[in-house]
Amino acid sequence: MAIRIIVDSSADMEEDYACAHGITIIPMTITFGDEEFAEGVDISRTEFFERLIESDELPRTSQIPPMVFQDLFQEAVAAGDTVVCITLSSHISGTYQSACIAAAPFKESVFVVDSENATVGERILAERAWALRDEGLSAADIAYCLDQEKKDIRLVAALDGLEYLRRGGRISGAAAAIGGLLSIKPVVGVVDGKVVVLGKARGSKASRSMVFEEIEKAGGIDFTRPVWVAYSGLSDKIGRKYIADSLAIAAEQDLIESPDALELPLTLVGAVIGTHVGPDGVAFAFFARK
Repeated sequence: MAIRIIVDSSADMEEDYACAHGITIIPMTITFGDEEFAEGVDISRTEFFERLIESDELPRTSQIPPMVFQDLFQEAVAAGDTVVCITLSSHISGTYQSACIAAAPFKESVFVVDSENATVGERILAERAWALRDEGLSAADIAYCLDQEKKDIRLVAALDGLEYLRRGGRISGAAAAIGGLLSIKPVVGVVDGKVVVLGKARGSKASRSMVFEEIEKAGGIDFTRPVWVAYSGLSDKIGRKYIADSLAIAAEQDLIESPDALELPLTLVGAVIGTHVGPDGVAFAFFARK
């Protein structure tokens, strides 16, 4: 009997990485106009940003319907396996509710966990799931541990500007216009499963400082557990800059021996969050130190 780990594509996990660790990714649907794409199947994350930048309208993302989960759960249970399914925050998408509906007939075999996070914040919880599985925990115990450990996860992100928040209806056109003139860079995070604005900085340097201030407020990064950095857009330059700065700070605080002693992984944000933040953003997902 095996333990299957399932995530939705908003975890921004590469298919080869998922396969190597025995994780199944369920794609979410992205709609540009009249065209529908299964994320990671019909359209890559790079292709998504190419279209996003060219498009005058924001794409739409759809929650995964219960039937998709049900088919996977039923097949797993029929094979004698158990399932831990980790989803995007229930405050951002109805995908968690879909998974719960599908799991209802399999209460002893299928366990659904609301990550209460997004993008790489969801991903690092999935990475904890396979680590706990490798330690020999049961599916029920893994789900319990994830529900406890997710409270330690923090996601802090810097956006390039306010335009995509305006296009998504989260701020007014006037606020976006003024913000553009003043070079306002919002810093956002996930708090209690919801995306919130933590602060607004004037210029890229101030924005970067605010990100690291928010990381320190959260208790700092626990480098003994999964950490991921994600960038949005077509260039990873900003992500690599943030990684270099964060490792330098960690070395100064004696959390690591030197900036070269640790390599932080970097990935590209997918459609669910990318739609609302636009290109040239960067995010840190980490477990806070206790």
